[in-house]
Amino acid sequence: MSWLDFFQTTHTLKHTFGRGINASIALNEEELFINSSESFTKKEIIDAYEYFLRSLINYADDTSNENVLLKREDGVLYFTLYQGSAKVEGKITHESLYAEAVIVEKSNANVALKRYLLERNYQFTYAYYFSGDKYLKLKLSFDNITMSPQKIFFPLREIALNADHDKEYIKSQFSDIQLEDISHIKELDKDEVRIKYNYFKKWLKELDENQLLLPSSDALSMQAYLYLGLLLRIDYLLVPKYKIAHKLTKKVLEYYIQENASMELRIEELRLYIEKLKTVSFEEFSQNLYNANYTFNPMDKSSTEDVLTFISESLVKVRWYKNNRYYQIIPSIYKYIALYALFNYGLNPVLRELFHLFVEIQFSCFFKELGYKTLYNEESETFTKKSIIARVEEIMNNYSNRYKNLEAFGNLLNYNSLNDFSNSFYLQLQELDFEED
Repeated sequence: MSWLDFFQTTHTLKHTFGRGINASIALNEEELFINSSESFTKKEIIDAYEYFLRSLINYADDTSNENVLLKREDGVLYFTLYQGSAKVEGKITHESLYAEAVIVEKSNANVALKRYLLERNYQFTYAYYFSGDKYLKLKLSFDNITMSPQKIFFPLREIALNADHDKEYIKSQFSDIQLEDISHIKELDKDEVRIKYNYFKKWLKELDENQLLLPSSDALSMQAYLYLGLLLRIDYLLVPKYKIAHKLTKKVLEYYIQENASMELRIEELRLYIEKLKTVSFEEFSQNLYNANYTFNPMDKSSTEDVLTFISESLVKVRWYKNNRYYQIIPSIYKYIALYALFNYGLNPVLRELFHLFVEIQFSCFFKELGYKTLYNEESETFTKKSIIARVEEIMNNYSNRYKNLEAFGNLLNYNSLNDFSNSFYLQLQELDFEED
């Protein structure tokens, strides 16, 4: 497993998309990681930790996002690490590491919340909740006798991801309890919030219109593509937080895991949830958005074979609908494939950037309003072919040192129509060779 797979190294973006990290790792990340390992072998503990923590810093336009802050003083290394709503602060000496994340003030925590946090302790491998003088905190501590970069990585990832998850959960389930230590969270630009809300309402309206086009027979599976596609679109493009994110994720996951429930019941649960989304006001919507820095990818690495198998199986379904002349659902399935992959899989950086490029083309009007260059003109139904070819080539070039057999395919795509483009894009993804150098 490559350590790079735990970080997101995407095309430079002006906004956050999805639940991964929209940033690039340091160009010398591998060198820093090796230096850390060598320093641990030499028992140069503070140096080793500093190298390692510097390898976690990510960048936008070659500028540090300051997702990890370090201060070395009197033989002690102090660090602050950000993961969404969570702020993890730590202290490292030659002998030990201690880190903690403040969650809520304990005087404000009710019995239900305390019970939830206690139950969470059984789910952790390294971290655990405790009650401090004033706050309920998630903490981590271990000695440095046999430490290595690999042994540091997973404990820090656990405390960061779970502190963020639980603060989001608390905000969605215990709305009267105030979260602590969230001053690092940034409000979105008001214009961006308005654009996102307008598209939120627009997509909900379009869903109703698209449902009217479905045939009376064999409609359930097509409804699933429409409902799930909408929710995955909201998740990836609008990036809601707190209550909307929690409920949306829960509904999507329940659809997939309730294998014993009938399709009718699963579809109805999605429909009822979407009806509730239609009542969300601008004020409520805006309260469920924020920007923050992230250090760790929340999704574990998925095998490339699993992702390509999903694409292949999905294209079989497209062909079935095409052969049975259900043409109206095909564009929705093409969108669904990319959005589901971005939601469900821990993608390697090449696939993630390519799926994002695909989404950027499919939702070109949305991206245009956010200030991005138009890659597909929906009115004239034409592509900005040169730009797409250049983006594909850029992605391949960025990772040519790691994947030696990657070949750009932008000029091989079918630009006759959006459906032809989508089909050819996925076929080209299946041809990529991800053998590592």
